[in-house]
Amino acid sequence: MVVLAASIVSKSGKVLLSRQFVDMTRIRIEGLLAAFPKLVGTGKQHTYVETENVRYVYQPIEALYLLLVTNKQSNILEDLETLRLLSKLVTEYSYSLDEEGIGKTAFELIFAFDEVICLGHKENVTVTQVKQYCEMESHEEKLHKLVLQSKINETKDVMKRKASEIDKSKIDKNRSDKGGFMSMGSGRIETSFSEMSISSSGSGFGSGSGFGGITTDLDAFSTKPKGRQPSAATAPPKGFGMQLGKSQKTNQFLESLKAEGELIVEDLQPKVGQSRVAAAPPTDPITLTAEEKLNVTLKRDGGISNFDVQGTLSLQILNQEDGLIQVQIETGGNPGILFKTHPNMNKELFSNENILGLKDPNRPFPTGPAGDAAGVGLLKWRMQSADESMVPLSINCWPSVSGNETYVSIEYEASAMFDLRNVVISVPLPALREAPNVRQIDGEWRCDSRNSILEWSILLIDNSNRSGSMEFVVPPADSSVFFPISVRFSATSLYSDLKVVNIIPLRGGATPKFSQRTNLSTENYQVV
Repeated sequence: MVVLAASIVSKSGKVLLSRQFVDMTRIRIEGLLAAFPKLVGTGKQHTYVETENVRYVYQPIEALYLLLVTNKQSNILEDLETLRLLSKLVTEYSYSLDEEGIGKTAFELIFAFDEVICLGHKENVTVTQVKQYCEMESHEEKLHKLVLQSKINETKDVMKRKASEIDKSKIDKNRSDKGGFMSMGSGRIETSFSEMSISSSGSGFGSGSGFGGITTDLDAFSTKPKGRQPSAATAPPKGFGMQLGKSQKTNQFLESLKAEGELIVEDLQPKVGQSRVAAAPPTDPITLTAEEKLNVTLKRDGGISNFDVQGTLSLQILNQEDGLIQVQIETGGNPGILFKTHPNMNKELFSNENILGLKDPNRPFPTGPAGDAAGVGLLKWRMQSADESMVPLSINCWPSVSGNETYVSIEYEASAMFDLRNVVISVPLPALREAPNVRQIDGEWRCDSRNSILEWSILLIDNSNRSGSMEFVVPPADSSVFFPISVRFSATSLYSDLKVVNIIPLRGGATPKFSQRTNLSTENYQVV
């Protein structure tokens, strides 16, 4: 059997599709197809026509003819079998058997015909195999698309960076023209500082004076990072108000960048060896800060290696006349949480009535100036668990190598216990010359090429996005390269559910005004 050509012809004689399989001139093929409508008679039962040199084997399909042009020595039974297979492919690929339907699927039909007939001879294939062969992906095409998308993303980053530089130069010019001191910043910076919380890790009371120093940490407050490196804020010991006075111009610059889609990191975590940044000074006479630190180690295949929560409750008093007080609290009643009061506190009073007071009721709590963020440690607690349902955020990472690429799929699932803020998932990367190609992401990403880390950022995780995913592509790498994954976030709820109910003045009179701050943050949260 030698098939010279396969064609689809309308009954009016118009050639809709033609594919030749042997070396013949175009004029010769067009002449053979032009002669076919004149040779087809009406009312005949057979579906082939022979001429002096070739044989036409055809099959009517509604208003069309599916036609094979073969030599006269070809086996007519094999020709009919090939014709039936091609007719099935036509109905499979074309949504309508008319001129419009054939025209829209012409390339798919030609590719399918090529899988059935090779150099004029029929291949031993089925319709299912032909469809499978035609749908196979091209690695070169896929690689070309990835390179093209990477170039587009790189161009967008360059455009944003140039626009940011232009805006920054304009703002610097305006600032130099005006000169002098700026007024206090807009509400944006003030809001940022009000959301920061004080964590008191100090031992609380010491010998001699009765109270020892408290070390106060300021948690980093950041927006979703993308493209810009975080900048560490130094903490001058004096004149901090003058630093805040620049916030108006700073906010104008930040807002102009954010309006263009640029995402800024406002990292207030000090570098090693620098003095720590002071938190926003309390405005109420009495401030109580409850903070919990998470130390969690999760296994990459599921399960918990370590889950530890350590909490502290600290007290800060501005005025000396408010020092003679007691603090009444409520806890969530979790039996797995162990509370421990400071040695100078009345343990029986706390055990029986949940009231925190000094052993000597005539002794006041120490006070501090308004600019001093240090506090007095009153209570500590700790919780350990092996229950995976207690984990606020679980991470699932699936690296897989395909050809010359590694596809890394990561998903997170957050517990409904907490709404998490400023979530950053840091994934180690192999040594790369270019940034990874991020195919899909729920949130924002930033590549730290110096430390070979990809940071996935979600500003807020609440009931609207308890789960999310990200996929990126890098050159071939071992799956262990992408671990350990580090996570950091914060929340305003606590595992202990501790609340300050009341402040009891020991000298009588009205209850002094007080405020309460709560913060849950990560100290060491990893997937190994």
